[in-house]
Amino acid sequence: MDISNKIKQIFPDLAMYKSGNRDNLFGGRNLPSFVKDYIVKRFSDSAGVIDREAVKDYLDTKMNNDGGQIRQRLLRGDKVNLTCRIVVQSDLKAGKTAFNIADVDLQSDAYILPSVIDSHLDDLIDGENWGNITLEYFKPQGSKKEGYVNMTSFRPFRPYSVDYDYFLKARTQFSLEEWMDVLISAMEYNPDSLLLKNEEESIMRKHEFLSRLLIAVEPRLNMIELGPKGTGKSWIYSNLSKWIWLVGNGGITRARMFYNRSSRQFGVMKTHDAVIIDEAATLVIKDDELRSLLKVFLESGRVGIDNVNFQSDCGFGLEGNIGLTAELQPIDKDYWRSLPTFFRDSATLDRFHVFIEGWKLPRLGIGSIVDGWSLNTEYISEIFHTMRFKPEYAGIFEDIVSYDLSSDLRDLKAVKKIATAYAKLLFPHITDFHKLTADEQMEYKNLYEKYCLAPAIKKRSIIREQCHLLDKEYQTEMPVFNIIP
Repeated sequence: MDISNKIKQIFPDLAMYKSGNRDNLFGGRNLPSFVKDYIVKRFSDSAGVIDREAVKDYLDTKMNNDGGQIRQRLLRGDKVNLTCRIVVQSDLKAGKTAFNIADVDLQSDAYILPSVIDSHLDDLIDGENWGNITLEYFKPQGSKKEGYVNMTSFRPFRPYSVDYDYFLKARTQFSLEEWMDVLISAMEYNPDSLLLKNEEESIMRKHEFLSRLLIAVEPRLNMIELGPKGTGKSWIYSNLSKWIWLVGNGGITRARMFYNRSSRQFGVMKTHDAVIIDEAATLVIKDDELRSLLKVFLESGRVGIDNVNFQSDCGFGLEGNIGLTAELQPIDKDYWRSLPTFFRDSATLDRFHVFIEGWKLPRLGIGSIVDGWSLNTEYISEIFHTMRFKPEYAGIFEDIVSYDLSSDLRDLKAVKKIATAYAKLLFPHITDFHKLTADEQMEYKNLYEKYCLAPAIKKRSIIREQCHLLDKEYQTEMPVFNIIP
């Protein structure tokens, strides 16, 4: 049985058929994959046949982006219900919380009722969010006053509940390589597009590709990926999950990232699982306070802003391009030169755990897009979100890995975090090492060493090497980690 049909068989209610021409359903709308999957799944039968008319009707009503129609309905006194991407912004002059719909021009002041904000403090912060909203228009009162729009209800976009035990039982029915293909197809890639002539090399290439998910499953994991253009870095992080916030240079401020003193609202580093800077080389941080806060946060996950103690388990990532030779190898061994100026400091760079060698991954082509059954993107993103605080996977590291107690603390933390994240991705069904039989324990140790521990050491060692190139005080030799016999 091929992997597509096996996914459909084992995840009958959570699988959906995806293909490159699926986007034709959405008429050019710029929707992330987790939203598209929700809509397609909602209007598909068990065979994957899509009710195209129902999709069109849903888009025309619940996701209507025709500002003229929406304004006319509001003027008639209709309550307008939409599922959409909103941008929240505190309006200090008005003393209210304003919002706009990213794809609709309301041509009117628009505010969120205080009662709605009080019910969703963790969702309705300054910045972007997806949800279902209800709008009402309030007509001008008196000759000098203007009409305005209120958001009178809000429901976060969370259409799926997660049965984690069901997920774990399903994982047991796949081999390791099959499971890699399950995850890759959930990312909307065709696993076969990553194949090489050598089977072992193909598996390790898939493994490198899945490294992009580490930041989604492990709290406070700091990551760097540098690679050529066109390998899908930005696409994955902007489409995979609403819990990941991909931001360009213009979105980096202390108020938006950490805490807005005026509105007393926390920023995206508080409300998301990971914040990733796109096209990192172009990033310029002019704010001295933000530089200081970010450096401290990368180390401890805690910062102080005035009398506010900010604490978060959000991961932080940088992704960008790097110059390559004709053989697709970095032109210069000083990878740090492709990073923003602020991060070209050994003390700051040392606070990153993972370095992904993006040049080992292929450019996207037509054959890279999944065509078959795969897990619903919104579902798998909720699984990843749930995984983050499962303590049993870190416990397995302590059960089976030995290390010198005099090891550098940052190296130890980094290797443990990375290995634990790989275990969550690849072997989520192994939650208690001591419940395995002796033969199962031996097999798991071998797999763990190859697919979790060794890659973790390698990815942390690249960070250490780059620190050494910046500052000879840093040694390149990593601590010794071993699987306990």
